[in-house]
Amino acid sequence: MTGGPADEFTQAQGFRLRVQHALGELSGAQKSTVGVPAYLRFVNRRMGGWLAAIGYGFGLTPNLLTALSAGFSFLAIGALSVVRPTWFVAVAIACSLLLGYAFDSADGQLARVRGGAKPSGEWLDHVVDVAKTSSLHAAVAVSLFRFGHLGSNRWLAIPLAFGVVNITFFFGMMLRDQLGAKPARGTGPARTTGAGSVLRSWVLLPMDYGTLCLVFLTLAVPKMFLGLYGALLVIMVAFTTQSFVKAYRTLAA
Repeated sequence: MTGGPADEFTQAQGFRLRVQHALGELSGAQKSTVGVPAYLRFVNRRMGGWLAAIGYGFGLTPNLLTALSAGFSFLAIGALSVVRPTWFVAVAIACSLLLGYAFDSADGQLARVRGGAKPSGEWLDHVVDVAKTSSLHAAVAVSLFRFGHLGSNRWLAIPLAFGVVNITFFFGMMLRDQLGAKPARGTGPARTTGAGSVLRSWVLLPMDYGTLCLVFLTLAVPKMFLGLYGALLVIMVAFTTQSFVKAYRTLAA
């Protein structure tokens, strides 16, 4: 006979051992922390590690975790476009975006544990990132137009500009890396033990996608949300300008 308590215990033990194995593998196979914003470094990668380990325990694939990331992200984006932003809705949207962000970290970590990561998986991950980023800011514009009562449609230029800056930055940095101007981030043990400056991680916090997600907690108060959201845009523009000047000079040299 099968399917009894003994089999269930064996399956539970197997799951636990697989999760422990994955966590052990990830502890020595993390990406560099140099230039990594604080939320991604201290929260999102750890959440992603646990999700990756659980996914490994269940025998899931990295592409399935990418699909879950897209699902949570676009559920929040859809709600942002069509639902009046009460406090409950604002919290739900922020949490859903943060879960999508965590699964976005988990898929790559699961690929490292399983071995044999494929370019197709990385490509799919980046496609989802671009779609998520562009549609999120478009949804903010729709939400402000429908529910913001801001008195002037000129404020809608803020989310539209944010979307343009985000996509331009993403594409610019990807192309910089492909052309060979990616900054060196160390090799060997320093790459996996977190040699990046903690202070710099906190300075870069406004650039973190997790910070943007947390700003949606204030969505029920449109003027407060727009103030914080607009401040992130200003910082993003300044950082993008500095990064592009540096990238251009490196490539020109």
